[in-house]
Amino acid sequence: MSKKIIRIGSRASKLALWQSQWVQAQLQESGFQSEIQKIETQGDKILDVPLAKIGGKGLFVKEIEEALLREEIDIAVHSMKDMPAALPEGLQIGPIPLREDPRDALISREGKSLADLPQGALVGTSSLRRQAQLLALRPDLNIVSLRGNLDTRLRKVKEGQFEAILLAAAGLHRLGQASEITEYLEADSFLPAIAQGALAIQFRQHDIETLDRILFLNHTETGFAVKAERALLARLEGGCQVPIAGHAFFSEGGITLKGRVLSLDGKQVIEETQTAPPSEAEPLGIAVAEALLAKGADAILKALYSADSDAV
Repeated sequence: MSKKIIRIGSRASKLALWQSQWVQAQLQESGFQSEIQKIETQGDKILDVPLAKIGGKGLFVKEIEEALLREEIDIAVHSMKDMPAALPEGLQIGPIPLREDPRDALISREGKSLADLPQGALVGTSSLRRQAQLLALRPDLNIVSLRGNLDTRLRKVKEGQFEAILLAAAGLHRLGQASEITEYLEADSFLPAIAQGALAIQFRQHDIETLDRILFLNHTETGFAVKAERALLARLEGGCQVPIAGHAFFSEGGITLKGRVLSLDGKQVIEETQTAPPSEAEPLGIAVAEALLAKGADAILKALYSADSDAV
């Protein structure tokens, strides 16, 4: 067994710790010792404000990345969907393990499907992407911002504060709460967040010794899919929780990527689907993004970013 202990940086939430402990267990099986260091992020501290109003994606990773740059930890384990398109200089995403279920899940108080929710039902979600897609399908719904950990959100729907809530299926599966799911929203019609269900293992670019120790965690197909989705996000300059959705999957023709940009009210839905060989995953993401922009996504995103800057 290797004597060097790999220090893993993690948020302290139950789901984040599950993810870090899973990585730790894989390392242990391969003969590497590790320890988990809990790091509180800004996103963990501010729970009473919608994510889009306080900065979006980087909120759950910044403090952990800073600890990595200071060499206080050797790797960081994040939910890939929390990762901004641009990474700090000196840091890199390493191997990407097999992805969990990428779909969104509806948890309904009375076991009703999305189609069967009553007119004007109160639905909780912290995601503008989920909000926009919900309103595109059910413009009558009353969407309310919902923050907090998994247990808090589930409790609120059980108490009747919401008719239903939306969560990532991956988190529910990982924490053994899949039985709470009323309905899976299929990825071909209700597009997930970029890289939803995938883990990001981040390391210092020049720390080749650590990279060598963690490379075995990589799942090739997941890596290609995430690369395509993140290239889409980067080209669209997706930042503070904008309603951008994307899902890449393997098909007969190679890797297929479906991307979607929506207005917040769900009235405008721009989408594009293209297929390419896996080796061209990144160019595929850029091509889908370019097509979305040409179809009108550019105007939607500009209006959203303009509204954000006006609100600051």
